Amino acid sequence: MKTVIIVPTYNEAENIPQLAEQIARFAPEAHLWLMDDNSPDGTADLAERLFAQNPQYAYYKVIRRTGERGLGRAYRDGFQRALLAGYDRIIQMDADLSHDPSVLPHLLEATNHADLVIGSRYCSGGGVENWPLHRLLLSKFAVWYVRTLAHIPILDATAGYRCWTNRALTAIQLETLHSEGYSFQVEMGYRAHRAGMVIKEIPIIFRDRQFGHSKISRKVLLESFLIPWRLRHQHWNPVSQERALEQVHGVKK
Repeated sequence: MKTVIIVPTYNEAENIPQLAEQIARFAPEAHLWLMDDNSPDGTADLAERLFAQNPQYAYYKVIRRTGERGLGRAYRDGFQRALLAGYDRIIQMDADLSHDPSVLPHLLEATNHADLVIGSRYCSGGGVENWPLHRLLLSKFAVWYVRTLAHIPILDATAGYRCWTNRALTAIQLETLHSEGYSFQVEMGYRAHRAGMVIKEIPIIFRDRQFGHSKISRKVLLESFLIPWRLRHQHWNPVSQERALEQVHGVKK
């Protein structure tokens, strides 16, 4: 099956060489798309040179985004392109190596029995490394908050390391999503559950970034606080798979 890994980037030049090398090692048949938000540190230029110089990166590319920036927008853009290109499995992961590429084979294998596979910090066997106590407590509170308000039966609903099947990504109707920041993960998980997708969590150890800086802002935190309330009351209902495909491709199938 055709697989693409989508990685949003903004000032991640220091991480790209190691990320590309490890993806090629652990998922050699996967394609890689970097969705770059015009990084001032030259992430896109560095990545393009790196990919051009290495035959093993023949199916790696940089997509230079224009217009409004943001994690949710970058992912939505990448996901829509992947669906139109006919990829069977679409993986999302961070560029900062906090998501261990050695887990990629396990994510892919688990899609044999699930529509959405989540690399989970909070299922049995999962965890975090190098986090201060206040960050761990905040993360666990956020997960509890989301599960309680939005009724999402996912142990790590804010996780960003995921593998989607084409079927699941089509069903959630990307073009109608509302959130833009990290709460994008929550809204997508909510919709996958509502659409009846089979969701599986596998354990990962989340490691804090070594290079670069976190992109979390006050605006992102506020949206993350509000989105579970919106999901609790919006009562989103999925459409048929046929109708969802029409929306993706813009034509009747």
